[in-house]
Amino acid sequence: MSGGYEAYERLKIDWAAAGVLRVTISTPGRLNAVDAVGHRELAEIWRDADADDRVRAVVVRGEGGAFSAGGDLAMIEQMMEDHAARRRILREARDIVMNVLNCSKPVVSAVQGPAVGAGLAVALLADISVAGRTAKIIDGHTRLGVAAGDHAAIVWPLLCGLAKAKYYLLLNDVLTGEEAERIGLVSLCVDDAEVHDRALEIAGRLAAGPAEALSFTKHALNNWLRLAGPTFDASLAMEFFGFTGPDVREGVAALREKRPARFD
Repeated sequence: MSGGYEAYERLKIDWAAAGVLRVTISTPGRLNAVDAVGHRELAEIWRDADADDRVRAVVVRGEGGAFSAGGDLAMIEQMMEDHAARRRILREARDIVMNVLNCSKPVVSAVQGPAVGAGLAVALLADISVAGRTAKIIDGHTRLGVAAGDHAAIVWPLLCGLAKAKYYLLLNDVLTGEEAERIGLVSLCVDDAEVHDRALEIAGRLAAGPAEALSFTKHALNNWLRLAGPTFDASLAMEFFGFTGPDVREGVAALREKRPARFD
């Protein structure tokens, strides 16, 4: 497609309907895991959509039956070993969150299958989130051996309350889409086969609405999240500090060897 979006490698961009930009996270065969290229693109796409006068709403989804399995192990291992990479990816992680919040166009996420890590950040920071009943939502950070940075410390307590946020972020139990809706973590839960169509229907209604009024409403509501900026910065710093420690090495080894982690 024209308009600069053809430069994206890990995101497939097309027009789902008049004024509705569709962003599809795409790493086939890897549950749409986010590598270094995909991580950078997930930070950039929201600025491009914001600057594009043709865009009146955005739908974001994963290709196939998964939303995103989160950061891939190669990128995580690079962060563990390379300070410059750690700095770059930290900046991108902050930009993913802040660029979704600051995008003036309403964003709708269509969540199917696993939604983890950076992908989950986008799914939950979307203005309206539509999850399939059997979607598998898991933050994943403490299971890996690092603090729950990214989006979790600012948005989970606001969406589902501090008690539920602590339970799921500390224990990393998997949330189905149905349970996520029950506790308020997502906007809607629908049958798995209906997720994309329902998200498109909502995005179409938003695209047909009063753009300025919707943009200003989104901006005002997101000030609740901007107020938590210091909490976000602290959680992100703590997460990336953890990439220099021993726990993440055991977490990555356990994932590679498909065994439970044995943290000292």
